[in-house]
Amino acid sequence: MAKQETVEHKYVYAFAEGNKDLKELLGGKGANLAEMTNLGLPVPPGFTITTEACKAYLATGEEPDGLADQIAAHLASLEQAMGKRLGDPEDPLLVSVRSGAKFSMPGMMETVLNVGLNDRSVQGLARQAGGADQQASGGADRFAWDSYRRLIQMFGKTVCEVPGEEFEHALDDAKRAKGTGNDLDLDADDLRGLVDAYKKIFFKHTGREFPQEPREQLDLAIRAVFESWNAERAVLYRRQERIPADLGTAVNVVAMVFGNLGPDSGTGVAFTRDPASGAQGIYGDYLANAQGEDVVAGIRNTVPLQELERLDKKSYDELLGIMARLEGHYKDLCDIEFTIERGKLWMLQTRVGKRTAAAAFVIAGQLVDEGLIDLDEALHRVNGAQLAQLMFPRFRLDHEFQPVAKGIGASPGAASGKVVFTSARAVELAAEGESVILVRRETNPDDLNGMIAAQGILTSRGGKTSHAAVVARGMGKTCVSGADEIDVNVPQRRFVVGGQTVVEGDIVSIDGTTGKVYLGEVPVMPSEVVQYFEGSLDPEHVDNALVRAVHRIMSHADARRRLAVRTNADTGADAARARRFGAEGIGLCRTEHMFLGDRRELVERLILARDNADREAALAALLPLQRADFEEIFREMDGMPVTVRLIDPPLHEFLPPLEQLAVNVAVAQERGEDVAQEEALLAAVRRMHEENPMLGLRGVRLGLVIPGLFAMQVRAIAEAAVTVTRSGAVARPEIMVPLVGAVQELETVRAEAEKIIAEVVGDSGVEVLIGTMIEVPRAALTAGQIAEAAQFFSFGTNDLTQMGWGFSRDDVEGAFFWRYLELGIFGISPFESIDRDGVGRLVRIAAEEGRAARPELKLGVCGEHGGDPESVHFFHEVGLDYVSCSPFRVPVARLEAGRAAVETDGSDSR
Repeated sequence: MAKQETVEHKYVYAFAEGNKDLKELLGGKGANLAEMTNLGLPVPPGFTITTEACKAYLATGEEPDGLADQIAAHLASLEQAMGKRLGDPEDPLLVSVRSGAKFSMPGMMETVLNVGLNDRSVQGLARQAGGADQQASGGADRFAWDSYRRLIQMFGKTVCEVPGEEFEHALDDAKRAKGTGNDLDLDADDLRGLVDAYKKIFFKHTGREFPQEPREQLDLAIRAVFESWNAERAVLYRRQERIPADLGTAVNVVAMVFGNLGPDSGTGVAFTRDPASGAQGIYGDYLANAQGEDVVAGIRNTVPLQELERLDKKSYDELLGIMARLEGHYKDLCDIEFTIERGKLWMLQTRVGKRTAAAAFVIAGQLVDEGLIDLDEALHRVNGAQLAQLMFPRFRLDHEFQPVAKGIGASPGAASGKVVFTSARAVELAAEGESVILVRRETNPDDLNGMIAAQGILTSRGGKTSHAAVVARGMGKTCVSGADEIDVNVPQRRFVVGGQTVVEGDIVSIDGTTGKVYLGEVPVMPSEVVQYFEGSLDPEHVDNALVRAVHRIMSHADARRRLAVRTNADTGADAARARRFGAEGIGLCRTEHMFLGDRRELVERLILARDNADREAALAALLPLQRADFEEIFREMDGMPVTVRLIDPPLHEFLPPLEQLAVNVAVAQERGEDVAQEEALLAAVRRMHEENPMLGLRGVRLGLVIPGLFAMQVRAIAEAAVTVTRSGAVARPEIMVPLVGAVQELETVRAEAEKIIAEVVGDSGVEVLIGTMIEVPRAALTAGQIAEAAQFFSFGTNDLTQMGWGFSRDDVEGAFFWRYLELGIFGISPFESIDRDGVGRLVRIAAEEGRAARPELKLGVCGEHGGDPESVHFFHEVGLDYVSCSPFRVPVARLEAGRAAVETDGSDSR
């Protein structure tokens, strides 16, 4: 048998071999260095070690076979191109070793500069650097020893985990001994002494001398960059930015160019447009006689980039020309790092620059005007998360405001007001014109009125999908949840944080984006984007580049999207606001919210009914109230569909807690009081008590067990629709039966509903659709059967996720989700973004099998995922007809639906 030849995997690429489209393999930095090299720009020679090499190393802890030889071959080519050898005592080549992942992770991973210096080559570097003026002034020696101390410091900290502060202390000691606060005042002798001090620090922490062999320095630095992919700060950053954990980082080995050779050298950062506002102009910083890390570290004050024109006009003009060329080539804002070495400009990095949300929209619009991109590409350049940032008010932190606590930013925005601890007090003060912040350990449905009245909600418990968070987002209220540093005492109407006591009436400010809590009132800036959506800013007649850009891109998103966008709304006011924000109907009207407040007593009467007569009397009292609710909503949504979900939560939620009621009755009995009514209530609560009520008597089960309950709601919907239609508007009701798990449940409810509808509607022309919510896994798996009895499906992805995963949404976030995120089991909570592989598969199965049984079946989603940008793309892909979300998320869903159409369906111009 002939011996098989092994094909060596290619792990190393010279810059000339790559291009900007190879980011997955070469990382962003390496791909862009390759692109600039191929454009003929002045890039120092070098090579890139691929992300594949990193992943192989991290998987085994050893360099993959062939990597060392490939590095040696490319290093030899680099030495030949530079006419120098790594670590040559006479004329040394020095290299930088830099990380570079596919997605920019600024400052998260490691860099080592000046690799190749040792006790001998430092002398050669001084000779190499020394012109006549440098030699006379001793500047060459100073430069060489400064470069060596930087290497020991960076190598020690990065490669060998020597505490960085020890090097900083030694540097401070040297400056103190010199009587200066500026490291530029240290001469060659001072820096030579500092190198000795750094070596001792290195030995103390590593037990070995600083490595003198240049190739050993290089290999250890490369390994350190590989390992920095899994450093704690890099992991946290990836989690925050939703960057996949399995990408790995590339490593770039680049010939050193020096910005610290004297006043004719320097380093800087430039942006082709303002990354904060998007305005065109010259933006950046420059630092003379410095290396790149000096700019980042802030050890000396930089000067504006425009100052370079005075210092070195030739390099300045060349830089501006390159900036214009790169922006035209990348067709986007570019972030550039450069070094000037004795009047010679070198490009060290370019990337599509990070920018604020406002700048993203403005720049996208500008580039369309300039003919660099079309509107499809402009839509691709922005996203729903950026739009959401622009919609919420924000604090103007002009002064020094220090947060006293930090929780979870559950619903974005900025709110200040007087602290209140009860819903009733919130309503009372709000009626007097006061701004209030409702503070609770956690909220429940009884707090709804107070939540509506409050400017913001602050809880010491809960997460992003807690009751407070979900309801607050639905209402567009600012909410901070899970601020566990706060000890809330509702009976005493106070909370304690950091040794300070805050009582009812004191003012606090909460930031629903950052989760920070401040004492006192922090000034707030209103959002002009919300004013635009509300109709108070006309984009055609306002001198506001951001509003004009948002209008233009949103208009294109609406023209491109296939998915309709509805809203979740339970009141006429919410419906009206959502319509102003562009909603095309209501995808979820929760009728249980209509039974709170003053109507609780009627619900108690229904639950405690002793016979049919009592029950029918309670239902008769509820009927006109429900009818009035629906009339208001149908009028606001004139001509648009309104999906009304029949009552869903377990009835025990409308009754007092069992333990509290039992104690109250026992105490009253001890006092000899008449407690007959309370005893009857206690008996009812005990009778209805369930260990797991979310899996108990709720939804369709209630409608089948409590005669007349669903019938009353169906009648109220139909009568309201007829009244509104006969008044000249158009009502398009859709009745949704919740928690269906078997087609027989839906068939039973539908049969009763159709009789009532036929009786009420008559010849009014009103058409009422009947469908179901797909929120039980069994419903998704038997969707073909259920579609025979349903005219539409609406996916309730909150419960579908809860039941699919076996998670209690109210408990798991604080209990263990943090650990799951830490371990990488989740990239993001499945309650925030749809779990495509599991819950998403249930949605796909139900959509396909439902449409196979009934081709005209309407499909939508009304869970929290309906407003999540990533999830909207999935729902477009699966073929749903619409998504439904809270009013404030409607513009976000509109934008993402347009982006999904562009990105999935493609465009000839892109």
